Amino acid sequence: MAKEIKKNPNDMTVEEKLSALYKLQTLLSEIDKIKIMLGELPREVQDLEDEIEGLRSRNQKLDDEITEVNRNIATQRGNIEKAKTSIARYKEQIDNVRNNREYDTLSKEIEFQTLEIELSEKKINEATKRVEDLQENIKKNNDLIADHTSHLDSKKSEMDEIVAEKKAPEES
Repeated sequence: MAKEIKKNPNDMTVEEKLSALYKLQTLLSEIDKIKIMLGELPREVQDLEDEIEGLRSRNQKLDDEITEVNRNIATQRGNIEKAKTSIARYKEQIDNVRNNREYDTLSKEIEFQTLEIELSEKKINEATKRVEDLQENIKKNNDLIADHTSHLDSKKSEMDEIVAEKKAPEES
């Protein structure tokens, strides 16, 4: 089509100029229609990509939090073992007491260590529940990522088709 146009526009007849102008206008109209069809698609694709990246970032933070909670659980288990060791030692000492005051002190220490064990077990249960909640959130995020990824793929293919349609009129 570009080869049909003469080099010098002054050498063209009015009919040729009008014909070339008409062809140019129809091509520009087709390009405008394709741009309208394309519409918000690039922005939607970018938004989906950003949302997927955000979900992946949240999952990483949740994984880090799970690691921290598991460390706390291990610390609490260590506290339980120390308390059990102390209770065993206090029970051995209680057999060798000389007066009521020593007996009362050791009994209170045993009771205190028992309470420490119960507190640590409560913290472990709470932390285990927290880990389960975090893992559930990660699973939900992974499901959202999968949904958004499939939606993103369809939007990208739709956008690629429109861009391919747009490319031919733009080139001509």
